[in-house]
Amino acid sequence: MFILSCFRVKAYILTCSLVFLQTYRRNTMSDLTAKIQKLKKEKNAIILAHNYQRAEIQDIADYVGDSIELSRKAMHEEDAKIIVFCAVDFMAQSAAILNPTKKVLLPTLGARCPMAQMLTTDEIKRAKKKYPGAPVVLYVNTLAEAKAECDVCCTSANVVEVVNSLNSETVLFGPDRNLAKYAAHKTGKKVISIPEHGFCPTHLLFQPEDVTVQKQQHPKAEVMAHPECSMEMQKIADFIGSTSKMCRYAKEADATEFIVGTEDGILHRLRKENPTKRFYLAYEGAVCPNMKLTTLDRLYASLKEEKHIVKVPKNASAKARRSLERMFLVN
Repeated sequence: MFILSCFRVKAYILTCSLVFLQTYRRNTMSDLTAKIQKLKKEKNAIILAHNYQRAEIQDIADYVGDSIELSRKAMHEEDAKIIVFCAVDFMAQSAAILNPTKKVLLPTLGARCPMAQMLTTDEIKRAKKKYPGAPVVLYVNTLAEAKAECDVCCTSANVVEVVNSLNSETVLFGPDRNLAKYAAHKTGKKVISIPEHGFCPTHLLFQPEDVTVQKQQHPKAEVMAHPECSMEMQKIADFIGSTSKMCRYAKEADATEFIVGTEDGILHRLRKENPTKRFYLAYEGAVCPNMKLTTLDRLYASLKEEKHIVKVPKNASAKARRSLERMFLVN
């Protein structure tokens, strides 16, 4: 009895501690949110958050979307002086390139996209020499210096339209091989991936077996997959599209259950916009650690001190801007 009582006391103390910590965290987050909102007004700033960001970051943002949607939003916010871009490096760079008169802040300097690091300017130049005359299309998931070497950029939402707009049956594409294969399948063109094996580490985690397991539990659920997923995943999907297209599809589809093949941050937005529908991540471990580096603390510090300003060299910025603007002309 004595031992049992001790266990009960310990369990009670543990429960109280957890309740205290949860209450403290909620209060702290609430305080931080209020401080950030106050600072935002004082500094005439807007907060942009990618669909993969933490729930609390999405909730405090002025706009939530994919990388290029957010940059477009920023371009139309003429009165804003500061853009706080809650995402990874290349996205903040694009915002800085497209908004040269605004101060762009990246709350966490370590928030880098692994796939963007996979493509160097030297590799692009080698590919150009090997395939002279072939236009170069680069995914926006690239760094500014790489964008400066391409003819036009694209997103996962408009890659098909961009590739189709080019008067060439052979196209150099980087850095995601799965998106290259998706574009080739949709356009019928020869799309050569540079580098040969560029990929998103998070989307690579999704496997058809994961969907099979989820289907056993949710047989009526439709499968949505990002085109950065493997071709095997794409083949079993009912819908393939970017995060923005997934959000639109989930709203419009008759289905009430969805198995989602992209980073887990999107679930917050999907559930928020579709409260009567159910969403299940195809693989629970599909979390981009770089996207999750942005916290309310780091957002607050960045905005308060106006630190981690994103700067792109003028020469690279001018060339990269042309590539991005050409993309906007297509779609």
